[in-house]
Amino acid sequence: MAARSVTAFAPGRVNVIGEHTDYNQGLALPFAIEQGVTVRATAAPGEDGAGGRIEALALDLGERDSFPLRDPGAAEGWRAFVRGAAAELAAAGARPPGALLEISGDVPRGGGLSSSAAMTVALALALLALQPDAPAAEDLRGDPLALARLCSRVENEWTGARTGLLDQLASLCGAREAALLIDFRSLVVEQVPLELAGWRFVVADSNERHSHASSGYNERREECARASELLGVESLRDARPEQLAELPAPLQERARHVVEENGRVLAATRALRDGDMPALGALLSASHASLRDLFAISTPAVEATAARLLAAGAAGARLIGGGFGGSVLALFDPATPLPAGAIAVTPGPGAHAEAG
Repeated sequence: MAARSVTAFAPGRVNVIGEHTDYNQGLALPFAIEQGVTVRATAAPGEDGAGGRIEALALDLGERDSFPLRDPGAAEGWRAFVRGAAAELAAAGARPPGALLEISGDVPRGGGLSSSAAMTVALALALLALQPDAPAAEDLRGDPLALARLCSRVENEWTGARTGLLDQLASLCGAREAALLIDFRSLVVEQVPLELAGWRFVVADSNERHSHASSGYNERREECARASELLGVESLRDARPEQLAELPAPLQERARHVVEENGRVLAATRALRDGDMPALGALLSASHASLRDLFAISTPAVEATAARLLAAGAAGARLIGGGFGGSVLALFDPATPLPAGAIAVTPGPGAHAEAG
């Protein structure tokens, strides 16, 4: 029998390193954080199947939405995520029922911590948990990759953000005290222990909000695709450093960032496994310089935030997320006090849902 009330939680994520590599079939090293989005879903009596309605409440915003499952229709902002999740689940055969959805969260929106993916994953898990007897729903719950792809389609097709799978996989596969080494070609996910020996990852908000759909994120993705086309390779994962001189500006710079960033992911993984935190800090700063100078996605507010963290004693700092605003990640040794506004982030559990 279907659960009549469920609560789903999906965490945001911090990406240690490997930015704008996911949609280039590259490598990344994120971890799920303790903050995220919670969706409490209550099935509406007598509203099972396509004839039902979704009533959604965004508790933090004091806003609501209502739409029929048979035809969700387009919307903007947070409503697009709700309608998209319901529509994509229906298209996959998971048959979400009519329901009341109460949405809340403690991960900052637009801060580069993947609040949008956390919302989409939490919505999908909540609606799936209301229909445990549907074979398609059971299949999706048991296949994180398939569910990540569905959630990515919500962002791509319903909100206009052409994201990859990094955020969704980090939210779904996260684990305490571990980062995730994700290969976006093979889609193999490997846990990497985060044994920091007192060192701390912290994030500081630049106070400049960003939006993947309205920022230059989609433009950068198109530039990477064009660079691959000119080089005659399937993706920039296949590009060799010596080939990059063939590309015109700014495609050469975009491609060079991706190629070198994949190398930094592998080096950061070794540093974590070796417990070499100073080396990891240097890699963070190198990634930031590349994102600023080659990928051109930093802003004065982000630069000021990174400089403030480094001046306070961080071993390294870099912008995280899609760029054009958001938060900066830094690594601090055990003896250095954290500056004002810097918040320590620790790995939390992956997304989950439970009855009640």
